[in-house]
Amino acid sequence: MSHKNKHKYYGNNKMNQNNPNSKETEAAQQEAPVEEVTPEEVVPEEVSPEEEKVEEEVKDGCTDAEKKIEDLQQQLDKEKKEYLFLMAEFDNFRKRTLKEKSEIIKNAGENVLKGLLPIMDDFERGLKAAENSPEADSVKEGLKLIYNKLQKYLNQNGVKEMDPNDDTFDTEKHEAISVVPVPDEDKKGKILDTVEKGYTINDKVLRHAKVVVGQ
Repeated sequence: MSHKNKHKYYGNNKMNQNNPNSKETEAAQQEAPVEEVTPEEVVPEEVSPEEEKVEEEVKDGCTDAEKKIEDLQQQLDKEKKEYLFLMAEFDNFRKRTLKEKSEIIKNAGENVLKGLLPIMDDFERGLKAAENSPEADSVKEGLKLIYNKLQKYLNQNGVKEMDPNDDTFDTEKHEAISVVPVPDEDKKGKILDTVEKGYTINDKVLRHAKVVVGQ
């Protein structure tokens, strides 16, 4: 920079510093509002074919991913339903098997207990016959002892004798082996004699009582 220009620069700078209007101008320039650009004035950038291809591939990829997620969700719902159905079937099978097993055991036990009833009948006949023979007191005591033990065993397993005082004929509990005409109207349809006792097991008929009914 020449001596003259240097002098001119410093002179102008000094004048600007001493000039109050220069500060106001500078402040006004700083406070001047910035012009806003409306969306209509924005010129869209040109997209190259390669960029358009990439965008299409991204969109296609998103669509394929959504479709795969939807297919997987449908498959999951289907397998969940099949699983719940199989669980219900297995639970029903388990309950049915336990019930059948219980029925088999119960029926087997009932058959065994039912097979003991004729022995009870024989004991009762033996005790009845021994009552008329005073010489058979020792035999009678032995029979009575065995009979009481057998009766106790049956009672412990739910086997009970039907009420012998019930004289009302009931086809659910009684089996009429004979019908006898009776003159008394009150005796008609009533049990006149019990030929063979009836027994129940857990309130279920184990053996029907064989009876004679008035007609």
